[in-house]
Amino acid sequence: MNVRQWTVSLAWLANLSRAGRSRAVLAVHPVDLIIIVIYFVMVLGIGFYLKRYTKSGEDFFLAGRGMTAWVAGLAFLSANLGSLELMGWAGASYEYGILAAHWYWIGAIPAMVFLGLVMMPFYYICKTHSVPGYLNLRFDRATSGLAATCLAVITILTSGVNMFAMALLLHVLLGWNINVSIWISSIVVGIYVAAGGLFSAIFNEVVQFFLIWFGALLVPILGLVEAGGWNGLVARIQARFPGQDYTHLWKGLGHFSTNPMGIQWTGIVFGLGMVLSFGYWTTDFLVVQRVLAARDVRTAKMAPIIASFFKMAIPFIVVLPGLLALGVLPFRLVPQSAVHPGQYSYNAVLPLMLGRYCGPGLLGLGVTALIAGFMSGMAGNTSAFATVWTYDIYRSFLRKDAADSHYVSMGRWSTMIGVLISIGAAYLVMQFASIMDYVQALFSFFDSPLFGTVILGMMWKRTTPKGAVWGLAAGVTSSVAMFVWVKLDPHMLAVFALSPHAKIMAENMYRALWSWLICVTVTVLVSLATKPRAEGELTSLVYGFTELPSEGHLSIFRRPIFWGAVALAAFVVLQVIFW
Repeated sequence: MNVRQWTVSLAWLANLSRAGRSRAVLAVHPVDLIIIVIYFVMVLGIGFYLKRYTKSGEDFFLAGRGMTAWVAGLAFLSANLGSLELMGWAGASYEYGILAAHWYWIGAIPAMVFLGLVMMPFYYICKTHSVPGYLNLRFDRATSGLAATCLAVITILTSGVNMFAMALLLHVLLGWNINVSIWISSIVVGIYVAAGGLFSAIFNEVVQFFLIWFGALLVPILGLVEAGGWNGLVARIQARFPGQDYTHLWKGLGHFSTNPMGIQWTGIVFGLGMVLSFGYWTTDFLVVQRVLAARDVRTAKMAPIIASFFKMAIPFIVVLPGLLALGVLPFRLVPQSAVHPGQYSYNAVLPLMLGRYCGPGLLGLGVTALIAGFMSGMAGNTSAFATVWTYDIYRSFLRKDAADSHYVSMGRWSTMIGVLISIGAAYLVMQFASIMDYVQALFSFFDSPLFGTVILGMMWKRTTPKGAVWGLAAGVTSSVAMFVWVKLDPHMLAVFALSPHAKIMAENMYRALWSWLICVTVTVLVSLATKPRAEGELTSLVYGFTELPSEGHLSIFRRPIFWGAVALAAFVVLQVIFW
């Protein structure tokens, strides 16, 4: 089926949605629809064009390892900056205020710099296709298989979040039936990723990165004009919510009761800053896969550092809309699980603000930016799932000696299957107060204990295969058990999150910390009681046994460590400004 036929099919599905159409926030003009349709056609065209360059497994899963630092860095960030980020953190900032910015600053920048300077050389030099691939080389198939299963589950569940967010956008702004919206968008993503693999995902992510910035900037700029600048916005929020501090990063974190999240600084610094952020940015295959496509070690080190500078600016397009909604919307939003007819949830903040400020043409650009975000996040998760399934589960445990072309074919089929499974996962989000409450719960289940396993294996030569697999299993199991326990007995939230004032997000932070500590403790104890691998088998896998390329011949301005230091300095300045 060619691009024209797929376009006709999408038009047919759009017409089908009219039967379930509901009232939209505002009328959509033909020029807006034209902009949206052009974007969908362009996405499909790129996917089919790049298919001719996707012949081998190296091409399909790692884009031939030919990406420059800027391309890999922008794709690295764009894979994270999906509709999940745009809509989820806008809703979270309405719920928790500027505390949501912590997930972009202390919850990202140190970990991104650490990934670039410390961990990427190991991932890249050992020529792994994934994080489970590294664990297979460092430990054994059991550890790799457990990690791969965890990552496959989280990518599918996160992909479902992107579907739900996109469907909610089309439902709120355009009045489309939410179920048809999920199917239309998921089909497009499945086609172009299955056609071109990581090549398609990366090139579309770079295009989507600029669309997101140009489109999503409309709301904060126009909103600040209405609110009278930052000081005017702060005054409005304080007048409407006199009992809560929504506009300071650290000032209200001295006690659990003095901030909207019900969290203390220990949860932010250790649960988020030390565990959850490092777990996500250094082990989540969705983002690491983009950097593995870099053309050499220095490029792989620079990519996350380049991305960190853009990451620091993202709160101005995703957190600020939620704060603006607190100050200017004439009605209150409610948790997703408590929505009644005529009400909107926290998740609808960004579409509502887009409808408030954007007229014909601008609305089409803004909606296209959000569609780009959805496509970016969805494509990242589906391509990551395809790689983890094909290389770390299918090839390792089911069919070890097939031809390379067979694995490429399996990667394409697993992409489509992953899309179908994640459609079902989209409906799980409705059981949570907001998108980000759900996503951070997922990260606390898998990413946090996985980081404990990876960092011990990479830094401590005494870590054994049995210690790794038992520690990872203990961390994941304990995290899920704590989550279920709180669901069965809500009073336990105050126990795990250390305060009766704690909200769901605070529980996620402390659960991540406890599961990481359990993973590390079990790994260390079991490793001390079992036999480690011989030191000669740890070359290129453990710090101290790996020869890294020298950068002494480079000028200071071309060294990753210099730009990493600059990024950390800028991060500190932001903490002081918004203290």
